[in-house]
Amino acid sequence: MSDATPELHQQPFSDRLSWLEQLASRHSAAFIAGTAAREAYLAQHPTKIIALKCMDGRIHLPHATQTPLGIIQPYRNLGGIFNLGWPYLGDLLCDDINQALAQGRPVLVLISYHFSAGARERGCAGFQHDRDAALAQALQIRDQLQSIFAASEQCYALVVGFETDSDALVLHGSTGRMLDLSQYSPDLSPQLPALLQQLCPLLPAAMQRDLLPLLLGNLRHSALQRQQRRQLDIEHREWMLCLGRGFDFLHVPNIALIIGPFSPDLSQPVKKAAA
Repeated sequence: MSDATPELHQQPFSDRLSWLEQLASRHSAAFIAGTAAREAYLAQHPTKIIALKCMDGRIHLPHATQTPLGIIQPYRNLGGIFNLGWPYLGDLLCDDINQALAQGRPVLVLISYHFSAGARERGCAGFQHDRDAALAQALQIRDQLQSIFAASEQCYALVVGFETDSDALVLHGSTGRMLDLSQYSPDLSPQLPALLQQLCPLLPAAMQRDLLPLLLGNLRHSALQRQQRRQLDIEHREWMLCLGRGFDFLHVPNIALIIGPFSPDLSQPVKKAAA
């Protein structure tokens, strides 16, 4: 999904800013219009879902899972690189999780990495397009979360790959098994509950029920993407560098690089993004 024309990066800066304001206004209007749907969804699926993900605009989990805006809470950083030993990140994430747990809501943390099945160079630039390195980082974050919240059965960390050519999800189970949704069609969706149970036997049943709508939505979405002739945005031609939080409306490829205010040393991610 892209609201930008291929020539946007060549337009006068004033025109680009006007386009940006219109994009933000449309996102705001869509979020407000979806209030009733969001409240109805949360009443049926109360699990709090947090996503740690890369700043790449292609990684738009609500769109790829057909989930109402505001259900998945994003944390974004260069390459999806996080360390819970970073004081601000650790405090912020733990506060979010503990607040939900105190409300009686279970918490599912999706730790994502991304890659391209069609071309290595379309993978995550934060890891020099190395899928194995991105996956290793995600597994390390999962281990950190499991260690911190080992005493709670209501907080679960799940590593999820995002294949950017088709927007299909790849789930990594605790036993080393994988569930690659690009290998399934929507017609096979009745098999998903059993497949998820086999993949994540320790994931509480209530959280499995709340994760299934995302997986079903991704089956439908990724199947549609594979049927269409997509323009695969290979070239990085971003013209915005954002530092901080609150840029959820910028899920457009090749527009912005977003660095979360989490690392104690922001000079390295800023240098990589600026390069």
